[in-house]
Amino acid sequence: MTIADSSTLAVTWWKSSASHAQSDCVECGTVSPSTVAVRDSKYPAGPALLFSREALSAMVTAVATGTL
Repeated sequence: MTIADSSTLAVTWWKSSASHAQSDCVECGTVSPSTVAVRDSKYPAGPALLFSREALSAMVTAVATGTL
């Protein structure tokens, strides 16, 4: 699911501590116990994608292992 304006979500956004002061990363926010929102940190009022925790975990694993 996509949310057109991620700034409308009632979440606290966080990004990786490895990103330091850079603004070119993704941010995540917990929407519910089972749903996480992901957005581009450069566009805080831009769109966000909603993932189940399981789907987000599978995507991160696929990216990290080079299968995606």
